[in-house]
Amino acid sequence: MMDRIIGALTFKQGVYSEVKSDTSFTQNAWLIVAVTAFLAQLGSSASQVSTGGGIVGWLVATIVGTIFAVGAFALACYVVVFVAKTLFQTTTTFEEMVRVLGLAYIWNIVSFLAIVGIISPALVCAVSPITLIAGLAGLAAFAIALKASLGLEWVQTIVVAIIAMVAIFVVMMIAGLILGILGFGAAAAAGTLR
Repeated sequence: MMDRIIGALTFKQGVYSEVKSDTSFTQNAWLIVAVTAFLAQLGSSASQVSTGGGIVGWLVATIVGTIFAVGAFALACYVVVFVAKTLFQTTTTFEEMVRVLGLAYIWNIVSFLAIVGIISPALVCAVSPITLIAGLAGLAAFAIALKASLGLEWVQTIVVAIIAMVAIFVVMMIAGLILGILGFGAAAAAGTLR
């Protein structure tokens, strides 16, 4: 598994074709997504400690964020497969997409660096350029993985990615609205709003 992760981090295109056809890698891909999401959320939520949320707030934000990140990943895989099959009649399955994009997801681990926010929120500014560069590298890895998985030309791959991102954005906005309404309703029911 480490060879494949190193391959993903060094943009070796062959690694994505390899995991696409390796059905035994599906659990490893989910593990990569879950661990990476957890570490990324641990870093991203670290400012909770120094801004009044405390350690409990940090851990709750990390766990909830991880659950949402893994769910968003699964939704992204499903939507990409659906769009690609609908528009270009690809034969890529959900499991193949999970394996390929799960490996590319490893780039999100760099968000863990934001854990320096525990020491001081100002230190997050120091690691922001690194996380920005890693985010762009992760986007490139996502594109390479998507192309390898779908077997389409670049233009078709980009069309699938853009349509899938718009669809995911709409779904996430609706989910956020529903969660916001539920949170607001729970706060009102608990009497915390006056």
